[in-house]
Amino acid sequence: MSTEVKVPTLGESVTEATIGEWLKQPGEAVALDEPIASLETDKVAVEVPSPVAGVMGKQVAAVGDTVNVGATIATIEAGDGKAAAPATKAEAAAPAPAATAPAPATEDSGDGVTTLSPAVRRLVLEHGLDPSKIKGTGKDGRLTKEDVLAAANAAPEAPAAAPAPAAAPAASGTPGRREERVKMTRMRQTIAKRLKSAQDTAAMLSTFNDVDMSAVMATRDKYRETFEKKHGVRLGFMSFFTKAVALAAHDIPAVNARIDGDEIVYHDYLDVSVAVSAPNGLVVPVVRNADGLSFAEIEKAIADLGKRAKDGTLTMDDMTGGTFTISNGGVFGGLMSTPIINPPQSAVLGLHRIEDRPVVRNGEIVIRPMMYLALSYDHRLIDGREAVTFLKTIKEAIEDPTRLLIDL
Repeated sequence: MSTEVKVPTLGESVTEATIGEWLKQPGEAVALDEPIASLETDKVAVEVPSPVAGVMGKQVAAVGDTVNVGATIATIEAGDGKAAAPATKAEAAAPAPAATAPAPATEDSGDGVTTLSPAVRRLVLEHGLDPSKIKGTGKDGRLTKEDVLAAANAAPEAPAAAPAPAAAPAASGTPGRREERVKMTRMRQTIAKRLKSAQDTAAMLSTFNDVDMSAVMATRDKYRETFEKKHGVRLGFMSFFTKAVALAAHDIPAVNARIDGDEIVYHDYLDVSVAVSAPNGLVVPVVRNADGLSFAEIEKAIADLGKRAKDGTLTMDDMTGGTFTISNGGVFGGLMSTPIINPPQSAVLGLHRIEDRPVVRNGEIVIRPMMYLALSYDHRLIDGREAVTFLKTIKEAIEDPTRLLIDL
């Protein structure tokens, strides 16, 4: 007796997804509600749980296939998982392992099968690593990009045993030169389309300022331990900037608005989209009603979203409905950028790295921890005066955090 596994409901207006990877192979034991596949939608990766306990049967779709909501993608057979693996449509329909690239040992490693996502597979190939010798920290021990990078950094001088097969003749005929074509994930395709659409639609402009982080850093250092003991979360910079954005948006509501046809939609709330890194790319989950949250509540919300982004457990609801975006490129060392608006929003604040620079204070040159701020905005809705005023208000609030307490 077999049970069909169907594509679950993926969220409002989402009707299809792409098979990202199979988490269970035919013949393997499957527990009730255990994830058997990962689907990639326009915004998030969704795991498909098994509706029953049993043995993984046929995989009706292959990795990379587009499947509709409600479509059957696999079957679960009765048994204990010790049966021989049946042939699958995915294996028959995807001759990629034999014909795609001169891929050395990446997918199969001896006795068991190591399931790799396209991004992880690419890194394994680039660094000539044996995936079976890398400890995975993802769900069910799966390898993540961070695992592969850590393994590559840990053994930079290791003899290249695995790359031997990779020395296969390259397409160009030049030894040591090769190319690999990897299909863009559904999320990356959507990111590309949305960013290009933002450039084509909005009259995008950026304005800059710099901010002295001395006061915020002193406050953070003074109350770091007490804050963490009381609230169970670290006091970071994002809560200060979120509160500063809420303060500035109260005076310049256009920055927290959007254009809908020939109308302007103003929001009396602030839902902040926070750009965080996920295994499949940059995602922007939303901190709801950020203007009404305390510092601790903001930090907890951001920490939770960041953890779930890394684990790949964000939902569609987590990703929709933001009214303003904060992107912190400083965590990667970025000095300056012009961030792109996240449609249908009208503005995005870019934060950058903090570095000691000489500045003039009271006629004297002193060293201060400075950060560049960038505000990209839709000039159709937001005037230059409003953008500059908004950014100046944020600068003043960060340089004198007392303003955040007295709403000044």
